[in-house]
Amino acid sequence: MLKMSIRSKLFFTLLVATGLAVVGMLALIQWSFDRGFLNYVNALEQQRLETLATTLETVYNEKGAWHWLEDNRRIWWRLLRENAYENLSEDERRELQERFEKWRAENPDRQRRPPVAPPADGAPRGLRFENRVVLLDGEKTLIVGPREFPPDIEFRTLNHAGKIIGYLGVVPQSSLTGILQQRFAREQKKAFALISLGVVFVAGLLSLPLARTMVRRIGALASATYRLASGDYATRVKDSGSDELSQLANDFNLLANTLGQNEQARKQWIADISHELRTPLTVLRGEIEALQDGVRSTTPEALASLHAEVLQLTRLVEDLYQLSLTDLGGLSYRKTCTDPVALLTATLAAYQPTLAERQLELVTSLPPVGRLQLHADPDRLRQLFENLLENSLRYTDSGGRIEVLIKELAGAIEIQLRDSAPGVSEAELPRLFERLYRVEGSRSRATGGAGLGLSICRNIVEAHGGSITAAASQMGGVQMTLVLPKGGR
Repeated sequence: MLKMSIRSKLFFTLLVATGLAVVGMLALIQWSFDRGFLNYVNALEQQRLETLATTLETVYNEKGAWHWLEDNRRIWWRLLRENAYENLSEDERRELQERFEKWRAENPDRQRRPPVAPPADGAPRGLRFENRVVLLDGEKTLIVGPREFPPDIEFRTLNHAGKIIGYLGVVPQSSLTGILQQRFAREQKKAFALISLGVVFVAGLLSLPLARTMVRRIGALASATYRLASGDYATRVKDSGSDELSQLANDFNLLANTLGQNEQARKQWIADISHELRTPLTVLRGEIEALQDGVRSTTPEALASLHAEVLQLTRLVEDLYQLSLTDLGGLSYRKTCTDPVALLTATLAAYQPTLAERQLELVTSLPPVGRLQLHADPDRLRQLFENLLENSLRYTDSGGRIEVLIKELAGAIEIQLRDSAPGVSEAELPRLFERLYRVEGSRSRATGGAGLGLSICRNIVEAHGGSITAAASQMGGVQMTLVLPKGGR
């Protein structure tokens, strides 16, 4: 099977489309020309009929009746011949003279003109103007002309002394029959055909560079895509147009930028995980080696220290596992009709001892239990609330304050959790939900976790079709705002 390049396909597509358009246009033009020219010929015959009508009215004024025409048809042919000569153009007179000279050459023994009216248009005898003229008297009785003619023929009235003396009409042509008419029509059609071929030729000349230009842009995109697939995320396509290919180039650049950011995030993610795992493992190794070397005695305190490091490592691995599940959509969600107020109240009650130990004041503004309902997973919502409370407990100074409130919105509920100092700078607020991100000076290992809790919170909220944002609170700390749709997702 013959393989064609995109440039060839595009070129032939443009050429064929142009050719079909030109052929269709040529057919319409020829149809319109034939119809218009036929109407023009019939209009000329009507003008010729007017001249004949004037002549007939003049002769009738002299004769006073139509018997002169009924008794002598040669007069009728003479009138038609004279009328024909009066209406001939220069080209028609020249054509008629040539045909007469040819007739004389073929008939040397005859010196007079042909006995019929001069067929200047070269039409067959039955289709000539002279054989299609119809003359009726005042009573619409046929005087001369074809015995059968269309009933809708347009007659011109002949008048004398204020009354109608007859009707004169001509059967209109349904097609071009004259030699001159057909010759003119053929010449015009030939000119139309040559013009059409010229248009197709010019279209072909223009299609080739256009196809080459478009394929060059597609080739640039293909080459850039290959480099991008090879790992070169700095690849960009330069295109300043405004068509679909330009939009595709912009989308490609956006994709390359996103892939580059994802690759950088992946590398950072691996480096952060390695750092988070190495620290507790290094501490464990050091303490175990100290016990093995006898530097440190195996005491309950030493075992408690080892146990604490193991718990820290376990929490980190569990957080990583939970985060990976939420990223992959592996967390199971069993959504039911849930009362968020009752769920949040129970979670706050479980943290009362910890709040008292940290000397933190808890202020709540919650609607009555049973008033609000969410289509959500209660276990995941409890995990969400616990992670947010853990975050505030870790990073709020002792003696501070935590506020929790719920507001009902149109089709959703809003949950706000505010705490007091220390706060977070405006530049760092959007990054709080990034994995393993810690704010300098506050989110250290001594006081905080691995920086995964808020990332898990964001994934849980988004799984419920909601949103979570961080902002500075009026108490100098951080305000977390959750919006959860009542219908869930």
